[in-house]
Amino acid sequence: MWPLDPSRKEVLRFAVSCRVLTLMLQALFNAIIPDHHAEAFSPPRLAPSGSLDQLVEGLLGGLSRWDAEHFLFIAEHGYLYEHNFAFFPGFPLVLLVGTELLRPLRGLLSQRSCLLISVASLNSLLSVLATVALHDLSCVVLRCPRQAFYAALLFCLSPANVFLVAGYSEALFAFLTFSAMGQLERGRSWTSGLLFALATGVRSNGLVSVGFLLHNQCRGFFSSLVVLNPLKQLLKLMASGCLSVLTLSLPFALFQYYAYTQFCLPGSAHSIPEPLVQLAVDKGYRIAEGNKPPWCSWKLPLIYNYIQDVYWNVGFLRYYELRQVPNFLLAAPVAILVAWATWTYVTTHPWLCLTLGLQRNKNNKALEKPDPGFLSPRVFVYLVHATVLLLFGGLCMHVQVLTRFLGSSTPIVYWFPAHLLQNQEPLLRSLETESWTPLAEDFPPRQKIPRNSIMELLYNWKTCSSVTRYILGYFLTYWLLGLLLHCNFLPWT
Repeated sequence: MWPLDPSRKEVLRFAVSCRVLTLMLQALFNAIIPDHHAEAFSPPRLAPSGSLDQLVEGLLGGLSRWDAEHFLFIAEHGYLYEHNFAFFPGFPLVLLVGTELLRPLRGLLSQRSCLLISVASLNSLLSVLATVALHDLSCVVLRCPRQAFYAALLFCLSPANVFLVAGYSEALFAFLTFSAMGQLERGRSWTSGLLFALATGVRSNGLVSVGFLLHNQCRGFFSSLVVLNPLKQLLKLMASGCLSVLTLSLPFALFQYYAYTQFCLPGSAHSIPEPLVQLAVDKGYRIAEGNKPPWCSWKLPLIYNYIQDVYWNVGFLRYYELRQVPNFLLAAPVAILVAWATWTYVTTHPWLCLTLGLQRNKNNKALEKPDPGFLSPRVFVYLVHATVLLLFGGLCMHVQVLTRFLGSSTPIVYWFPAHLLQNQEPLLRSLETESWTPLAEDFPPRQKIPRNSIMELLYNWKTCSSVTRYILGYFLTYWLLGLLLHCNFLPWT
Protein backbone atom coordinates (compact mmCIF):
# COMPACT_ATOMS: atom_id res chain seq x y z
CA MET A 1 0.00 0.00 0.00
CA TRP A 2 2.82 2.44 0.92
CA PRO A 3 6.30 2.50 -0.66
CA LEU A 4 8.91 1.68 1.98
CA ASP A 5 11.39 4.54 1.68
CA PRO A 6 13.92 4.96 4.53
CA SER A 7 11.67 7.15 6.70
CA ARG A 8 8.71 4.78 6.45
CA LYS A 9 10.96 1.85 7.32
CA GLU A 10 12.12 3.62 10.46
CA VAL A 11 8.53 4.56 11.37
CA LEU A 12 7.46 0.95 10.88
CA ARG A 13 10.34 -0.39 12.95
CA PHE A 14 9.71 2.04 15.80
CA ALA A 15 5.95 1.39 15.74
CA VAL A 16 6.43 -2.38 16.00
CA SER A 17 8.96 -1.96 18.82
CA CYS A 18 6.62 0.29 20.79
CA ARG A 19 3.66 -2.07 20.41
CA VAL A 20 5.71 -5.07 21.54
CA LEU A 21 6.98 -3.11 24.54
CA THR A 22 3.43 -2.03 25.37
CA LEU A 23 2.19 -5.62 25.40
CA MET A 24 5.08 -6.70 27.59
CA LEU A 25 4.54 -3.87 30.07
CA GLN A 26 0.81 -4.47 30.38
CA ALA A 27 1.47 -8.14 31.14
CA LEU A 28 4.05 -7.14 33.78
CA PHE A 29 1.84 -4.53 35.44
CA ASN A 30 -1.16 -6.86 35.35
CA ALA A 31 0.89 -9.56 37.08
CA ILE A 32 2.46 -7.51 39.86
CA ILE A 33 -0.37 -5.08 40.69
CA PRO A 34 -3.65 -6.41 42.15
CA ASP A 35 -6.79 -5.52 40.21
CA HIS A 36 -8.96 -2.81 41.68
CA HIS A 37 -12.55 -3.92 42.37
CA ALA A 38 -14.28 -1.46 40.09
CA GLU A 39 -18.00 -1.30 39.35
CA ALA A 40 -17.49 -2.20 35.72
CA PHE A 41 -19.32 -4.50 33.35
CA SER A 42 -18.23 -8.05 34.24
CA PRO A 43 -20.32 -10.82 32.70
CA PRO A 44 -19.96 -14.42 33.88
CA ARG A 45 -17.79 -16.87 31.93
CA LEU A 46 -20.02 -19.53 30.41
CA ALA A 47 -17.26 -21.92 29.34
CA PRO A 48 -14.82 -23.64 31.68
CA SER A 49 -11.23 -22.41 31.51
CA GLY A 50 -8.21 -24.71 31.29
CA SER A 51 -4.57 -24.14 32.13
CA LEU A 52 -3.85 -22.56 28.73
CA ASP A 53 -6.81 -20.22 29.17
CA GLN A 54 -5.43 -19.11 32.52
CA LEU A 55 -2.05 -18.48 30.91
CA VAL A 56 -3.65 -16.34 28.18
CA GLU A 57 -5.66 -14.46 30.80
CA GLY A 58 -2.51 -13.80 32.80
CA LEU A 59 -0.59 -12.51 29.80
CA LEU A 60 -3.35 -10.59 28.02
CA GLY A 61 -6.06 -10.07 30.63
CA GLY A 62 -4.95 -6.47 31.11
CA LEU A 63 -6.30 -5.73 27.63
CA SER A 64 -9.89 -6.58 28.66
CA ARG A 65 -10.54 -3.84 31.22
CA TRP A 66 -13.34 -1.29 31.33
CA ASP A 67 -15.03 -0.79 27.93
CA ALA A 68 -12.98 -3.60 26.41
CA GLU A 69 -15.20 -6.04 28.30
CA HIS A 70 -18.19 -4.74 26.36
CA PHE A 71 -16.49 -5.31 23.01
CA LEU A 72 -15.42 -8.82 24.00
CA PHE A 73 -18.92 -9.62 25.23
CA ILE A 74 -20.51 -8.35 22.01
CA ALA A 75 -18.06 -10.33 19.88
CA GLU A 76 -18.85 -13.50 21.84
CA HIS A 77 -22.59 -13.18 22.48
CA GLY A 78 -23.90 -10.36 20.30
CA TYR A 79 -25.98 -7.36 21.38
CA LEU A 80 -28.00 -8.87 24.23
CA TYR A 81 -28.31 -5.93 26.62
CA GLU A 82 -29.64 -2.49 25.79
CA HIS A 83 -26.51 -0.67 26.96
CA ASN A 84 -24.36 -2.81 24.62
CA PHE A 85 -25.60 -0.63 21.77
CA ALA A 86 -23.37 2.20 22.97
CA PHE A 87 -20.56 0.28 21.25
CA PHE A 88 -20.59 0.17 17.47
CA PRO A 89 -20.24 -3.17 15.63
CA GLY A 90 -17.16 -2.51 13.49
CA PHE A 91 -14.59 -3.60 16.05
CA PRO A 92 -16.49 -6.68 17.34
CA LEU A 93 -16.84 -7.86 13.73
CA VAL A 94 -13.09 -7.52 13.22
CA LEU A 95 -12.53 -9.53 16.42
CA LEU A 96 -14.82 -12.27 15.10
CA VAL A 97 -12.73 -12.47 11.94
CA GLY A 98 -9.64 -12.81 14.10
CA THR A 99 -11.14 -15.62 16.17
CA GLU A 100 -12.10 -17.46 12.99
CA LEU A 101 -8.43 -17.47 12.02
CA LEU A 102 -7.74 -19.13 15.39
CA ARG A 103 -10.32 -21.86 14.82
CA PRO A 104 -7.63 -24.64 14.82
CA LEU A 105 -6.94 -23.71 18.48
CA ARG A 106 -10.55 -24.07 19.61
CA GLY A 107 -9.88 -27.45 21.12
CA LEU A 108 -7.18 -25.98 23.35
CA LEU A 109 -8.53 -22.51 24.08
CA SER A 110 -11.89 -21.08 25.02
CA GLN A 111 -13.69 -18.49 22.94
CA ARG A 112 -12.61 -15.73 25.33
CA SER A 113 -8.95 -16.71 25.07
CA CYS A 114 -9.17 -16.61 21.29
CA LEU A 115 -10.76 -13.16 21.55
CA LEU A 116 -7.95 -11.92 23.80
CA ILE A 117 -5.34 -13.18 21.35
CA SER A 118 -7.26 -11.47 18.54
CA VAL A 119 -7.33 -8.21 20.49
CA ALA A 120 -3.58 -8.27 21.13
CA SER A 121 -2.59 -9.27 17.59
CA LEU A 122 -5.13 -7.28 15.57
CA ASN A 123 -4.90 -4.05 17.55
CA SER A 124 -1.11 -4.21 17.50
CA LEU A 125 -1.23 -4.65 13.73
CA LEU A 126 -3.88 -1.95 13.26
CA SER A 127 -2.02 0.57 15.39
CA VAL A 128 1.15 -0.04 13.36
CA LEU A 129 -0.82 0.43 10.14
CA ALA A 130 -2.37 3.59 11.61
CA THR A 131 1.15 4.90 12.26
CA VAL A 132 2.16 4.34 8.64
CA ALA A 133 -1.15 5.84 7.44
CA LEU A 134 -0.53 8.93 9.58
CA HIS A 135 2.98 9.27 8.15
CA ASP A 136 1.62 8.98 4.62
CA LEU A 137 -1.06 11.59 5.35
CA SER A 138 1.46 13.91 6.98
CA CYS A 139 3.78 13.69 3.98
CA VAL A 140 1.00 14.75 1.63
CA VAL A 141 -0.54 17.50 3.77
CA LEU A 142 2.48 19.03 5.50
CA ARG A 143 4.90 18.77 2.56
CA CYS A 144 7.62 18.77 5.19
CA PRO A 145 9.35 15.39 5.55
CA ARG A 146 10.83 16.17 8.95
CA GLN A 147 7.54 17.14 10.56
CA ALA A 148 5.82 14.16 8.96
CA PHE A 149 8.52 11.91 10.39
CA TYR A 150 8.35 13.44 13.86
CA ALA A 151 4.54 13.20 13.91
CA ALA A 152 4.59 9.49 13.07
CA LEU A 153 7.21 8.81 15.76
CA LEU A 154 5.13 10.73 18.31
CA PHE A 155 2.09 8.62 17.42
CA CYS A 156 4.13 5.56 18.40
CA LEU A 157 4.41 7.13 21.87
CA SER A 158 0.82 8.38 21.89
CA PRO A 159 -0.66 9.39 25.27
CA ALA A 160 -3.56 7.11 24.27
CA ASN A 161 -1.17 4.20 23.67
CA VAL A 162 -2.84 1.75 26.02
CA PHE A 163 -6.14 2.11 24.13
CA LEU A 164 -4.40 1.35 20.83
CA VAL A 165 -3.53 -2.17 21.99
CA ALA A 166 -6.30 -2.89 24.52
CA GLY A 167 -9.70 -4.21 23.50
CA TYR A 168 -10.92 -0.80 22.33
CA SER A 169 -11.87 0.39 18.87
CA GLU A 170 -9.34 3.26 18.77
CA ALA A 171 -6.67 1.48 16.69
CA LEU A 172 -9.14 0.40 13.99
CA PHE A 173 -10.75 3.84 13.95
CA ALA A 174 -7.40 5.63 13.68
CA PHE A 175 -6.29 3.40 10.82
CA LEU A 176 -9.52 3.90 8.84
CA THR A 177 -9.69 7.64 9.54
CA PHE A 178 -6.06 8.46 8.72
CA SER A 179 -6.27 6.26 5.62
CA ALA A 180 -9.46 8.01 4.49
CA MET A 181 -7.86 11.43 4.99
CA GLY A 182 -4.84 10.35 2.96
CA GLN A 183 -6.98 9.04 0.12
CA LEU A 184 -8.95 12.28 0.01
CA GLU A 185 -5.76 14.34 -0.13
CA ARG A 186 -4.67 12.29 -3.14
CA GLY A 187 -7.95 12.99 -4.93
CA ARG A 188 -9.52 9.56 -4.41
CA SER A 189 -12.81 10.81 -3.00
CA TRP A 190 -14.78 7.59 -3.55
CA THR A 191 -12.21 5.47 -1.70
CA SER A 192 -12.03 8.11 1.01
CA GLY A 193 -15.81 8.16 1.44
CA LEU A 194 -15.90 4.38 1.77
CA LEU A 195 -13.17 4.41 4.43
CA PHE A 196 -14.87 7.24 6.32
CA ALA A 197 -18.12 5.25 6.23
CA LEU A 198 -16.36 2.18 7.62
CA ALA A 199 -14.90 4.37 10.38
CA THR A 200 -18.43 5.53 11.24
CA GLY A 201 -19.32 1.89 11.76
CA VAL A 202 -16.55 1.73 14.36
CA ARG A 203 -17.11 4.94 16.34
CA SER A 204 -19.92 7.48 16.29
CA ASN A 205 -17.58 10.47 15.99
CA GLY A 206 -16.80 9.22 12.50
CA LEU A 207 -19.93 11.15 11.48
CA VAL A 208 -18.00 14.41 11.97
CA SER A 209 -15.62 13.36 9.20
CA VAL A 210 -18.25 14.27 6.62
CA GLY A 211 -16.84 17.77 6.98
CA PHE A 212 -13.69 16.70 5.14
CA LEU A 213 -15.70 15.54 2.13
CA LEU A 214 -17.91 18.64 2.14
CA HIS A 215 -14.95 21.01 2.42
CA ASN A 216 -13.14 19.21 -0.39
CA GLN A 217 -16.24 19.51 -2.58
CA CYS A 218 -16.59 23.22 -1.77
CA ARG A 219 -12.96 23.84 -2.75
CA GLY A 220 -13.59 22.12 -6.06
CA PHE A 221 -16.75 24.15 -6.56
CA PHE A 222 -15.08 27.55 -6.02
CA SER A 223 -12.07 26.65 -8.14
CA SER A 224 -14.33 25.68 -11.08
CA LEU A 225 -16.60 28.75 -11.01
CA VAL A 226 -14.33 30.72 -13.34
CA VAL A 227 -14.36 28.26 -16.24
CA LEU A 228 -17.58 26.23 -15.84
CA ASN A 229 -21.33 26.85 -15.63
CA PRO A 230 -22.02 28.05 -12.04
CA LEU A 231 -25.55 26.61 -11.88
CA LYS A 232 -24.42 23.21 -13.08
CA GLN A 233 -21.56 23.21 -10.60
CA LEU A 234 -23.89 24.24 -7.77
CA LEU A 235 -26.25 21.37 -8.52
CA LYS A 236 -23.29 19.01 -8.66
CA LEU A 237 -22.08 20.33 -5.29
CA MET A 238 -25.50 19.81 -3.68
CA ALA A 239 -25.79 16.30 -5.08
CA SER A 240 -22.30 15.26 -4.00
CA GLY A 241 -22.81 16.82 -0.56
CA CYS A 242 -26.05 14.91 -0.01
CA LEU A 243 -24.41 11.70 -1.20
CA SER A 244 -21.52 12.21 1.23
CA VAL A 245 -23.86 12.75 4.16
CA LEU A 246 -25.93 9.70 3.27
CA THR A 247 -22.85 7.51 2.79
CA LEU A 248 -21.33 8.36 6.15
CA SER A 249 -24.68 8.18 7.93
CA LEU A 250 -25.61 4.77 6.52
CA PRO A 251 -23.66 2.60 9.03
CA PHE A 252 -25.08 4.61 11.93
CA ALA A 253 -28.62 4.38 10.55
CA LEU A 254 -28.38 0.63 9.95
CA PHE A 255 -27.09 0.07 13.48
CA GLN A 256 -29.96 2.10 14.95
CA TYR A 257 -32.45 0.16 12.83
CA TYR A 258 -31.00 -3.15 14.02
CA ALA A 259 -31.50 -2.03 17.62
CA TYR A 260 -35.08 -1.05 16.80
CA THR A 261 -35.81 -4.50 15.39
CA GLN A 262 -34.42 -6.14 18.53
CA PHE A 263 -36.22 -4.09 21.16
CA CYS A 264 -39.25 -2.59 19.45
CA LEU A 265 -40.53 -5.29 17.06
CA PRO A 266 -42.05 -8.49 18.46
CA GLY A 267 -40.37 -11.82 17.83
CA SER A 268 -36.96 -10.38 16.84
CA ALA A 269 -35.00 -11.05 20.01
CA HIS A 270 -32.37 -13.79 20.26
CA SER A 271 -32.37 -16.45 22.96
CA ILE A 272 -30.17 -15.58 25.94
CA PRO A 273 -28.29 -18.10 28.12
CA GLU A 274 -29.72 -18.33 31.63
CA PRO A 275 -26.60 -16.97 33.45
CA LEU A 276 -26.75 -13.86 31.29
CA VAL A 277 -30.46 -13.45 31.98
CA GLN A 278 -29.72 -13.70 35.68
CA LEU A 279 -27.02 -11.04 35.32
CA ALA A 280 -29.60 -8.74 33.71
CA VAL A 281 -31.96 -9.33 36.64
CA ASP A 282 -29.23 -8.73 39.23
CA LYS A 283 -27.83 -5.59 37.60
CA GLY A 284 -31.02 -4.16 36.13
CA TYR A 285 -29.91 -4.51 32.52
CA ARG A 286 -32.69 -4.32 29.96
CA ILE A 287 -32.97 -7.23 27.50
CA ALA A 288 -35.05 -7.45 24.37
CA GLU A 289 -37.55 -9.92 25.80
CA GLY A 290 -38.92 -7.48 28.38
CA ASN A 291 -41.15 -4.44 28.04
CA LYS A 292 -40.50 -2.04 25.21
CA PRO A 293 -38.11 0.75 26.22
CA PRO A 294 -39.39 4.34 26.06
CA TRP A 295 -37.24 5.28 23.07
CA CYS A 296 -39.26 2.91 20.87
CA SER A 297 -42.12 5.41 20.91
CA TRP A 298 -40.00 8.42 19.96
CA LYS A 299 -40.61 10.09 16.59
CA LEU A 300 -36.99 9.32 15.79
CA PRO A 301 -36.25 6.18 17.82
CA LEU A 302 -32.48 6.38 18.26
CA ILE A 303 -31.20 4.00 20.91
CA TYR A 304 -27.76 5.63 20.88
CA ASN A 305 -29.06 8.96 22.19
CA TYR A 306 -31.11 7.20 24.85
CA ILE A 307 -28.18 5.09 26.09
CA GLN A 308 -25.79 8.02 26.28
CA ASP A 309 -28.37 9.96 28.26
CA VAL A 310 -29.66 7.27 30.65
CA TYR A 311 -26.72 4.87 31.11
CA TRP A 312 -23.72 7.19 30.73
CA ASN A 313 -25.27 10.54 31.70
CA VAL A 314 -23.74 12.20 28.67
CA GLY A 315 -25.06 15.67 27.96
CA PHE A 316 -24.22 19.36 27.84
CA LEU A 317 -22.21 20.38 30.94
CA ARG A 318 -23.42 17.33 32.90
CA TYR A 319 -19.87 16.43 33.83
CA TYR A 320 -19.12 19.83 35.32
CA GLU A 321 -19.11 18.79 38.96
CA LEU A 322 -16.59 19.43 41.71
CA ARG A 323 -15.88 15.73 42.13
CA GLN A 324 -14.84 15.49 38.47
CA VAL A 325 -11.94 17.94 38.87
CA PRO A 326 -9.33 15.10 38.76
CA ASN A 327 -10.73 13.94 35.41
CA PHE A 328 -10.56 17.47 34.05
CA LEU A 329 -6.93 17.64 35.13
CA LEU A 330 -6.22 14.37 33.31
CA ALA A 331 -7.77 15.78 30.13
CA ALA A 332 -6.10 19.19 30.47
CA PRO A 333 -2.83 18.43 28.57
CA VAL A 334 -4.48 17.30 25.34
CA ALA A 335 -7.06 20.09 25.58
CA ILE A 336 -4.30 22.68 26.03
CA LEU A 337 -2.36 21.14 23.14
CA VAL A 338 -5.26 21.42 20.68
CA ALA A 339 -6.26 24.88 21.95
CA TRP A 340 -2.65 26.08 21.59
CA ALA A 341 -2.48 24.64 18.07
CA THR A 342 -5.71 26.42 17.15
CA TRP A 343 -4.52 29.76 18.53
CA THR A 344 -1.17 29.48 16.74
CA TYR A 345 -2.80 28.69 13.42
CA VAL A 346 -5.58 31.28 13.62
CA THR A 347 -3.21 34.10 14.57
CA THR A 348 -0.89 33.12 11.71
CA HIS A 349 -3.64 32.81 9.06
CA PRO A 350 -6.58 35.01 10.16
CA TRP A 351 -7.85 35.66 6.63
CA LEU A 352 -7.58 32.00 5.67
CA CYS A 353 -9.68 31.07 8.71
CA LEU A 354 -12.26 33.78 8.00
CA THR A 355 -12.69 32.42 4.47
CA LEU A 356 -12.96 28.83 5.76
CA GLY A 357 -9.70 27.77 4.16
CA LEU A 358 -10.78 28.78 0.66
CA GLN A 359 -8.58 31.90 0.29
CA ARG A 360 -5.02 32.28 1.48
CA ASN A 361 -5.11 36.10 1.57
CA LYS A 362 -7.23 38.97 0.28
CA ASN A 363 -5.32 39.27 -2.98
CA ASN A 364 -4.66 35.61 -3.78
CA LYS A 365 -7.57 33.22 -4.12
CA ALA A 366 -5.45 30.27 -5.19
CA LEU A 367 -3.46 28.11 -2.84
CA GLU A 368 -0.89 27.15 -5.44
CA LYS A 369 2.24 27.33 -3.25
CA PRO A 370 1.24 26.50 0.32
CA ASP A 371 3.73 26.96 3.14
CA PRO A 372 5.22 23.67 4.32
CA GLY A 373 4.59 22.18 7.74
CA PHE A 374 1.87 22.64 10.33
CA LEU A 375 1.13 26.21 9.21
CA SER A 376 0.26 25.07 5.69
CA PRO A 377 -3.20 26.21 4.50
CA ARG A 378 -4.05 22.56 3.87
CA VAL A 379 -4.03 21.97 7.64
CA PHE A 380 -7.04 24.28 8.15
CA VAL A 381 -9.77 21.68 7.76
CA TYR A 382 -7.94 19.29 10.11
CA LEU A 383 -7.70 22.03 12.73
CA VAL A 384 -11.44 22.74 12.47
CA HIS A 385 -12.12 19.03 12.87
CA ALA A 386 -9.91 18.82 15.98
CA THR A 387 -11.50 21.94 17.48
CA VAL A 388 -15.02 20.61 16.96
CA LEU A 389 -14.08 17.33 18.63
CA LEU A 390 -12.44 19.20 21.52
CA LEU A 391 -15.47 21.43 22.11
CA PHE A 392 -17.94 18.56 21.92
CA GLY A 393 -15.81 16.28 24.09
CA GLY A 394 -15.08 18.97 26.65
CA LEU A 395 -18.66 20.18 26.97
CA CYS A 396 -20.79 17.08 26.46
CA MET A 397 -18.75 13.92 27.13
CA HIS A 398 -16.98 12.26 30.05
CA VAL A 399 -13.97 14.52 29.87
CA GLN A 400 -11.41 11.87 30.86
CA VAL A 401 -11.86 10.17 27.47
CA LEU A 402 -10.55 13.25 25.63
CA THR A 403 -7.03 11.83 25.42
CA ARG A 404 -8.03 8.71 23.50
CA PHE A 405 -10.91 10.50 21.76
CA LEU A 406 -8.59 13.07 20.17
CA GLY A 407 -5.50 10.86 20.00
CA SER A 408 -7.22 8.39 17.67
CA SER A 409 -9.25 10.89 15.63
CA THR A 410 -7.12 13.85 14.64
CA PRO A 411 -3.53 14.20 13.40
CA ILE A 412 -3.33 17.68 14.99
CA VAL A 413 -2.37 16.03 18.30
CA TYR A 414 0.84 14.88 16.58
CA TRP A 415 1.38 17.57 13.92
CA PHE A 416 1.53 20.48 16.32
CA PRO A 417 4.07 18.88 18.72
CA ALA A 418 6.15 17.94 15.67
CA HIS A 419 5.99 21.58 14.58
CA LEU A 420 7.11 22.73 18.04
CA LEU A 421 9.97 20.25 18.12
CA GLN A 422 11.27 21.30 14.73
CA ASN A 423 11.09 25.02 15.47
CA GLN A 424 12.04 25.15 19.14
CA GLU A 425 14.52 22.32 19.70
CA PRO A 426 18.09 23.35 18.76
CA LEU A 427 19.38 19.81 19.26
CA LEU A 428 17.37 18.54 16.28
CA ARG A 429 19.27 20.83 13.93
CA SER A 430 22.59 19.29 14.94
CA LEU A 431 21.56 15.63 14.74
CA GLU A 432 23.13 13.58 12.00
CA THR A 433 20.88 13.19 8.93
CA GLU A 434 20.98 10.83 6.02
CA SER A 435 20.08 11.41 2.38
CA TRP A 436 16.62 10.26 1.40
CA THR A 437 14.97 10.13 -1.98
CA PRO A 438 11.26 10.86 -1.48
CA LEU A 439 8.37 10.09 -3.80
CA ALA A 440 8.40 12.42 -6.78
CA GLU A 441 4.82 13.57 -6.25
CA ASP A 442 5.29 14.31 -2.56
CA PHE A 443 8.55 16.20 -2.12
CA PRO A 444 11.25 18.05 -4.05
CA PRO A 445 14.49 16.09 -4.63
CA ARG A 446 17.56 16.06 -2.36
CA GLN A 447 15.58 16.37 0.85
CA LYS A 448 17.12 14.92 3.99
CA ILE A 449 15.35 13.08 6.77
CA PRO A 450 16.77 12.39 10.25
CA ARG A 451 17.03 9.03 11.88
CA ASN A 452 14.87 8.35 14.93
CA SER A 453 15.19 11.85 16.31
CA ILE A 454 12.72 11.23 19.15
CA MET A 455 15.02 8.59 20.62
CA GLU A 456 17.98 10.94 20.18
CA LEU A 457 16.11 13.57 22.18
CA LEU A 458 15.37 11.05 24.92
CA TYR A 459 19.04 10.06 25.06
CA ASN A 460 19.97 13.74 25.43
CA TRP A 461 17.12 14.63 27.77
CA LYS A 462 19.12 17.00 30.00
CA THR A 463 20.21 19.19 27.10
CA CYS A 464 16.76 19.43 25.50
CA SER A 465 14.72 22.61 25.60
CA SER A 466 11.87 22.97 28.09
CA VAL A 467 9.25 22.67 25.32
CA THR A 468 10.74 19.34 24.22
CA ARG A 469 10.79 18.03 27.78
CA TYR A 470 7.17 19.06 28.29
CA ILE A 471 6.04 17.36 25.07
CA LEU A 472 7.98 14.12 25.47
CA GLY A 473 7.32 14.07 29.21
CA TYR A 474 3.58 14.28 28.59
CA PHE A 475 3.59 11.58 25.91
CA LEU A 476 5.72 9.15 27.91
CA THR A 477 4.05 9.80 31.27
CA TYR A 478 0.57 9.16 29.89
CA TRP A 479 1.80 6.10 28.01
CA LEU A 480 3.22 4.49 31.16
CA LEU A 481 0.57 5.79 33.54
CA GLY A 482 -2.16 4.52 31.24
CA LEU A 483 -0.65 1.05 31.19
CA LEU A 484 -0.16 1.06 34.94
CA LEU A 485 -3.72 2.11 35.79
CA HIS A 486 -5.92 0.86 32.97
CA CYS A 487 -4.68 -2.74 33.03
CA ASN A 488 -5.66 -3.08 36.69
CA PHE A 489 -9.16 -1.56 36.60
CA LEU A 490 -7.86 1.69 38.05
CA PRO A 491 -9.46 4.95 36.79
CA TRP A 492 -7.98 5.37 33.33
CA THR A 493 -10.75 5.03 30.75
